[in-house]
Amino acid sequence: MNPTSLLLPINQPPPVTTFRSQFLNPTPLRLTPKFYLKRRIQSTVLSSSSVQDKPTSVNPDVFGGKKELSSIQSLVDAMSPPIRIASSALIFAGAIAAGYGLGLRFGGSRNAGVGGAIAFGAAGAGAAYALNSCAPEVAAINLHNYVADFENPAALNKEDIEAIANKYGVSKQNEAFNAELRDIYCRYVSAVLPASTEELRGDEVDTIIKFKNALGIDDPDAADMHMEIGRRIFRQRLEMGDRDGDMEQRRAFQKLIYVSTLVFGEASAFLLPWKRVFKVTDAQVDVAVRDNAQRLYASKLKSVGRDIDVNQLISLREAQLAYRLSDELAHEMFKEHARNLVEEIISTAVGILKSRTRATEPTRVIEELDKVLSYNNLLISLKNHADASRFAPGTGPVSLVGGEYDGDRKMDDLKLLYRAYVTDSLSSGRMEEDKLAALNQLRNIFGLGKREADTITLDVTSKVYRKRLAQAVTSGELEAFESKAAYLQNLCEELNFDPQKALEIHQEIYRQKLQQLVADGELSDEDMKALERLQVMLCVPKQTVEAAHADICGSLFEKVVKEAIACGIDGYDTETKNAVRKAAYGLRLTREVAMTIASKAVRKIFITYIQRARGAGSRTESAKELKKMIAFNSFVASQLVADIKGESSDTPPEETREEQIQQNEEEDEEWESLQSLRKVKPSRNNLRKEIQTEITLKDDLPERERTELYKTYLLFCLTGQVTKIPFGVQITTKKDDSEYVFLSQLGSILGLTDSEIVGVHQGLAEQAFRQQAEVILADGQITKAKMVQLNELQKNVGLPPQYAQNIIKSITTTKLAAALETAVGQGRLSIKEIRELKESSVDINTMISESLRENLFKKTLADIFSSGTGEFDEEEVYENIPKDLNINVEKAKKVVHELARSRLSNSLIQAVSLLRQRNHKALVYSLNDLLACDKAVPATPLSWEVPEELSDLFIVYLKSDPPPEKLSRLQYLLGISDSTAETLRAVKDRELPNGAGEEEFVF
Repeated sequence: MNPTSLLLPINQPPPVTTFRSQFLNPTPLRLTPKFYLKRRIQSTVLSSSSVQDKPTSVNPDVFGGKKELSSIQSLVDAMSPPIRIASSALIFAGAIAAGYGLGLRFGGSRNAGVGGAIAFGAAGAGAAYALNSCAPEVAAINLHNYVADFENPAALNKEDIEAIANKYGVSKQNEAFNAELRDIYCRYVSAVLPASTEELRGDEVDTIIKFKNALGIDDPDAADMHMEIGRRIFRQRLEMGDRDGDMEQRRAFQKLIYVSTLVFGEASAFLLPWKRVFKVTDAQVDVAVRDNAQRLYASKLKSVGRDIDVNQLISLREAQLAYRLSDELAHEMFKEHARNLVEEIISTAVGILKSRTRATEPTRVIEELDKVLSYNNLLISLKNHADASRFAPGTGPVSLVGGEYDGDRKMDDLKLLYRAYVTDSLSSGRMEEDKLAALNQLRNIFGLGKREADTITLDVTSKVYRKRLAQAVTSGELEAFESKAAYLQNLCEELNFDPQKALEIHQEIYRQKLQQLVADGELSDEDMKALERLQVMLCVPKQTVEAAHADICGSLFEKVVKEAIACGIDGYDTETKNAVRKAAYGLRLTREVAMTIASKAVRKIFITYIQRARGAGSRTESAKELKKMIAFNSFVASQLVADIKGESSDTPPEETREEQIQQNEEEDEEWESLQSLRKVKPSRNNLRKEIQTEITLKDDLPERERTELYKTYLLFCLTGQVTKIPFGVQITTKKDDSEYVFLSQLGSILGLTDSEIVGVHQGLAEQAFRQQAEVILADGQITKAKMVQLNELQKNVGLPPQYAQNIIKSITTTKLAAALETAVGQGRLSIKEIRELKESSVDINTMISESLRENLFKKTLADIFSSGTGEFDEEEVYENIPKDLNINVEKAKKVVHELARSRLSNSLIQAVSLLRQRNHKALVYSLNDLLACDKAVPATPLSWEVPEELSDLFIVYLKSDPPPEKLSRLQYLLGISDSTAETLRAVKDRELPNGAGEEEFVF
């Protein structure tokens, strides 16, 4: 059997495990304080406040009956310690004397006498020792009889115990006497601890400590007895073996641990080796202490009711400290106790509220809720008391959160109670300040959210507000009041009602009234007066009234409009027209509202046609669907708009016609630019039948999609209708200019502006002109014959000359740019030609990329350094050429220096090579290139492995009659001294023979 299982929760069977596994795994002990408290409330019936108040008493029979003394013990009991010592000495002395006399008498010699004295002395010493050794046992028996003779062992006196020990001259540490003390203490503790089915009373610790101090037993000995009691409980558990007995012994063992821990205090950690003896962990000990402390504190709380006072709270705090219960658990238990008290009242109130007897129900429910508020106010006042630090933890307002009513089903009952209290608070027709505070407390107690509570309050207050408002209107009080707004504001303040919510009620009342009056399909003058009177009394804003009319009357008008549209092109007759006009004027809708409703319905039909046009398989089919939409707009939508406005749709007003014609005449220049535009331009001829232009798809479709639809129909007008016949043959039927009238109407339906329409026509014409012009100008060259073709094309397309010229320029520019790019890439373009292009107003920056312009600059430099002239113009290279090519000057200088350095050494190598080839003319050019590079980047004298060849270079260059400055610079660069130069000048006119002579001179 595992000793650790003694500390398992009492409502669980002991697990079947090995000896050490259970205490090593304390998981079963992790139970919440709330669980232990509920278990105690449900199972502990015997413990009550009346039993707890009675002091713990121990029956004297627990120590057994009195013990009898033997004859020698009686003799010792009769002697005092001095007499017992003297008697022992006399017995020893008499034995020696008797032995000596008998030995001398019978032995006849002195030695025999001494031997007899020794023998009898030893016997006397044994008798004396036997007499004294009985003293501790006698003292222990007398101690036992003394304690057993007490009717109330708790009344023992420490002095009496010490007197018994002193009477027999024994120490309390004597083995026999101490054993009796330990046995008495063990019996007493076992008797004080309640049975397993009973709960602790709370005074066991003080009783045991008092008895322990009276006995004078040491703490280690007393602790051993506590451990011995634990062993007995464990053995009893082994002997019983059943589940109920196991549970009882487990509960008894937890009580023993709790009481023992409190008896020895902090010393219990080393005096009570629970872990070593019973394999009990510190956590399990803490659980045992916690559970028993909770049970005791819960028992103490039972005596506390709703009339709690300061003394009770202080007593609870003292009991909590004595029971060694943590503040957190005490706080939770007090809160739970207060919640239970409130839940009892709430349950009563709910029962009354749901009962069938409703005569006195509201009053009784409010009385019960007032009890809850009174108890809550009492706790709040105690929490704010000056001595609140001495009170039990948890003193404060009550909350039902976490209790029986913390659930969705129970929360509905709390909402009913809250509604009942709100209703009672408004029963007088106004909301008092104290009722507001009470409702706020009740909401916090019930754990209702602010939104939930506000919803309930708003619902109840709205009904009361409606009732009082109806009374004020019926009695004429509101109408007679001078300021309607002040009256309504005062009413809201009395009920603590949100004015905005009141306004919503006013709007709802107005809407209901409007629905009643418009039920027959129109509003008479009397109806409008009644509505206006109601609007003034309820202070309904004008925009709200308009919105209500637009919603209610608008829905009726929308039904009429949909029926009219559903009639189609052929069904819009006089009856339909009258129905529309009656609805438009009989429902008293503003023209803007009526047009908005009609626009929504008409645009929906337009979108249907547009979707069909998108899904058509060809341009001709799309045009047919668009033409159906145009017809619908002409015969249905236009007539509908005219009926709403009360106008005739046959001919537009003369003023409108003149304004439109005048506007068109002002825009003649733009509309006359294209032939197709001239055909769709509004004029006196095509204004015979005006169509509505107020309902468009401008806000329903993006501009790109609207222009694409217009372009589709425009292409249909330009190309005509295409009909497919068998064998893949297509027949195109040209249309007359009447199609352009439909095109103009389509532009109005799509909501295209004049500029957008002109843009579509121009874009289409430009697209056609560009396609054919690119073919004509494929090589990028413009000739007279090509210009004739282009002019003829421009007239056929109907594109204005200025637009045609822009397209031609764009094409030629693009072609020229490509040609320039190719020429630069192939090295066929020089800086001279670039300058000629710039003079011809050609934008070099856009025609030639920057990288190609940089390559052209490098090519120009290469030409300068290989020209053979020996010249280098810094202004030309560093300023003019970069400016013409539009490249960075600093970057250009860097390129010049890099190229000059590389060319300098290459020119020398090339000159020596030409010398060896005897090509003197090319050699002079190479030396001039070297001088040109030196002008760009001044160099130091050059080195060569064959100095004689440098002299030969100088002689050849000298014979070319160069300018003195060039010859001098070359002398410096070749590293020739002045004396050598003079010698070489002297022989410059010498004719070198062909063949060997020349070869000999060179080398």
